[in-house]
Amino acid sequence: MKIALFGGSFNPVHKEHVNIVKAAVEAYGLDRVIIIPTFITPDKAARAVSPSARLEMCRLAFGGVECAEVSDYEITKTDVSYSYITCRHFREIYPDDELYFILGADMLENFPRWKNPREILKCVNLLVCARENGESLIAACKTFKDAFGFKPATFGYVGGKVSSTRVRVLASLGESVEEFTGEMTANYISSNKIYLLPRLHEVKNYLTPSRWRHTLRVAEMAAENCARLKIDEVTAVTAAALHDCAKYSGADAAELKGFVCPKNVPDTVVHQYAGAYVAERVFGITDKEISAAIACHASGRKNMSPLDKLIYLCDMLEGGRNFDGVEELRKIFARDIDECLCAALKHQIDYLESSGAEIYPLTKEAYEFIKGKYNGK
Repeated sequence: MKIALFGGSFNPVHKEHVNIVKAAVEAYGLDRVIIIPTFITPDKAARAVSPSARLEMCRLAFGGVECAEVSDYEITKTDVSYSYITCRHFREIYPDDELYFILGADMLENFPRWKNPREILKCVNLLVCARENGESLIAACKTFKDAFGFKPATFGYVGGKVSSTRVRVLASLGESVEEFTGEMTANYISSNKIYLLPRLHEVKNYLTPSRWRHTLRVAEMAAENCARLKIDEVTAVTAAALHDCAKYSGADAAELKGFVCPKNVPDTVVHQYAGAYVAERVFGITDKEISAAIACHASGRKNMSPLDKLIYLCDMLEGGRNFDGVEELRKIFARDIDECLCAALKHQIDYLESSGAEIYPLTKEAYEFIKGKYNGK
């Protein structure tokens, strides 16, 4: 028989996982595909969800794939999951069968850095597909060949732009994820409040539809990049969800009763201080790091914390922004946070100067501080 293993954190499983399996089955005539959720995945900083919930979501998602079965092998081990051990286990069970291991190009790119990758290759043949574009697959196969001397087998599937991170963020903020997970998995996530963060979905009531969509994009970008700065995902999503919560609150709004804004703050910056106040007073935020990040997300400040930097830059660079220079700033963001912060603050100051708008002193201080720090590297 032709048997394939397909592992991952599945936090949560989504449609692209299912589509990859279907494509591999069709391309290679697989008789069985064993889906293996991890117990703990090495080097994963994403929000933890119970293994039993991820197992059940996989059973729901793959229930319509006739040759697929979900295994609790790694989960019942209750230890860090290493693929070389899992592959060795299934090779021992199926010594005479053709055994494969399904990967996306994003995982293949890092395969040489996995623990004992050559042990994996002794047990299984790799089956690899592109995740979002064919170029990524070509690059990943080259990296693999440079390391191991041969190209892995591939199949012609190019996935859509879906990530477990995006699903977690949307579910955290009370949005439907059915488009990305399918109905049964989405209903399970919603009815069991698997990812929901208490009350944050209520921020939507304070914003226009377009500003809420902006907020979702900021939260997604923050979640995708929080591990780079060693920030907890829930902390990053919470700060992002609340960063504009007072954007449209007038001075006489009930949620701003008792609020006193610092002196000499430009109108375009007031909402960051009001937002921190509302986050604490209305949404019960007690984490001062979150409040501080909200309170400087529009202006920046001297000696910004990692969370400050993340929310400031995600607010400026999320995918819906289209100002001149944004693509270059995104490229810099991808390689170096501090370099990007320096460039972004300069861009903000240059824009304000060219438009004749007031430049808040905190923004100048933030730029001078990070310029001195970054140029000193």
